[in-house]
Amino acid sequence: MEMHQIRYFLAVSRTLNFTRAAEDCHVAQPSLTRAIKLLEAELGGDLFRRERNLTHLTEFGKRMLPLLGQCYESAMAAKKLATSIRSGSLVSLTLALSHTVSMALLIPALTELLRLFPQLELRFLRGTAAEIAEHLKKGDAALAVAGPLGESWERLDSWPLFSEAMEIVVSAADDSALPDEPASLRELARKRLLYRPYCEMAGLVDEHLLEGQVSWTDRYEVVSEQDLLQLVRSGLGVGILPKSTASGTEGLRWLHVDGFEIQRTISLYGVSGRERSAPAAALLKLLRARDWSAEVN
Repeated sequence: MEMHQIRYFLAVSRTLNFTRAAEDCHVAQPSLTRAIKLLEAELGGDLFRRERNLTHLTEFGKRMLPLLGQCYESAMAAKKLATSIRSGSLVSLTLALSHTVSMALLIPALTELLRLFPQLELRFLRGTAAEIAEHLKKGDAALAVAGPLGESWERLDSWPLFSEAMEIVVSAADDSALPDEPASLRELARKRLLYRPYCEMAGLVDEHLLEGQVSWTDRYEVVSEQDLLQLVRSGLGVGILPKSTASGTEGLRWLHVDGFEIQRTISLYGVSGRERSAPAAALLKLLRARDWSAEVN
């Protein structure tokens, strides 16, 4: 099946006149008629009833019309997209982010990037540390921003952006959850812990609690930062969050806890030796050049 055959079929379906359809397609009528006959032979049925002044679609032709129309439109859209990409008028960039990295941290760099590349199509992927590494390996993402990936792949490039503390948050409205600071882990362990298994630091948090001989037996697992923030704000537990968590922390209080000292480093990741698009190279420079101190203090 050739695209020009489908184009001729759609033209005849629209005009119900072989002569006019040939004129619209800028082709001789015998060529158009021959192409449609070949299409009918391939599909196995007549598409038109040819009458001198009353050419019309057969029932078979009516069934084929929407399908062949979609086929032609998809082919034209693919051709247009390919032309745009080759000409450089359309570029895209996929960025992978850890579940624990706030999008608010990237807004200034992304704003500047879109100023430089107004037609840029941005796509974001979220994932755990293992998922982020896999996105980079497979080429699903050009760059990634995450905490430690625990990945020893020799082609993985990393550029540390900033380090920050992991701290405990409680509801500002729940007086019983607010011991005099500095609080102790043993005091807080009486509360329910809202646990983040998707966090790159989850294993280190567990080790830290074990070393402090704190048994936090009453804990719920959450699946997103927003769920955790809503539950903490409602007084249904306490959470452990990075200081860079910016959005949605109204109504919460950050606690300094004796014996709880955990730092994490957020890094920008890429793949060594893999060609980067102009937007990816620009974003890499913007993120590395940024002063991150205001975001994490």
